[in-house]
Amino acid sequence: MAEAEENTVLHIADIHKSFGGLHALSDVDLQVKEGTTHAIIGPNGAGKSTLLNVVIGRLIPDTGAVVFDGEVITGKTPHEINQAGVARVFQTPEIFSDLTVFDNVIVPILSKRDGSYKFNPMAKLSAQKEAHDEAMKLIADFGLKADDPSGSLSRGDKRRLELAMCLSQHPRLLLLDEPTAGMSRHDTNSTIELLKKIKEGGMTKVIIEHDMHVVFSLADRISVLAEGRIIADGTPEEVKANPVVQEAYLGG
Repeated sequence: MAEAEENTVLHIADIHKSFGGLHALSDVDLQVKEGTTHAIIGPNGAGKSTLLNVVIGRLIPDTGAVVFDGEVITGKTPHEINQAGVARVFQTPEIFSDLTVFDNVIVPILSKRDGSYKFNPMAKLSAQKEAHDEAMKLIADFGLKADDPSGSLSRGDKRRLELAMCLSQHPRLLLLDEPTAGMSRHDTNSTIELLKKIKEGGMTKVIIEHDMHVVFSLADRISVLAEGRIIADGTPEEVKANPVVQEAYLGG
């Protein structure tokens, strides 16, 4: 396994994953630096979703390791990886449609608390107020309304709600799987602006995205997957100019 470079938060180290005779991932090695937005792009079937599922513990690689914040997380459950500081936004927003916006945001806030206040009524009241205030601030920051039923939100607002839910967990790493899938151009641009604000806060993000407008608006670095292998890795300008990428993905 190659040595991790300085300030690396996520190291996907020499990952192989096969399904029967299909090599979904081969020798995948990439490093994500702290505070950056790292995009992973590639044509359909390149292995992007498989790679993300390996990172979050839904799939176990045949060989290789995933190292987060200096610790090997390969073999841990998705819940354990989430508790370690990794949050994921799915292609289809995963929210509690039968709850209000406020309830959706406060649930993950309360789930992060260790319950040490249980035997101290005054501490319990204080913790509840802190959780309430944190939820209301996030809701306001994301331009949502606390009392709205979440099931009736637009797709763009559902995405905003899911991002608020993720950020309420205070993750060190945010993984976004096709965050603008199915959105109108207006909602896509709104989501780009929202992710730029999150970027200003210094959070490390990995984005899997097919929309090059989104990728080149947000990414500090891009890795290109094709047939399960990394064929290019560099700045957006380097990737744009790479003839191998142009032929394999960007259409020449």
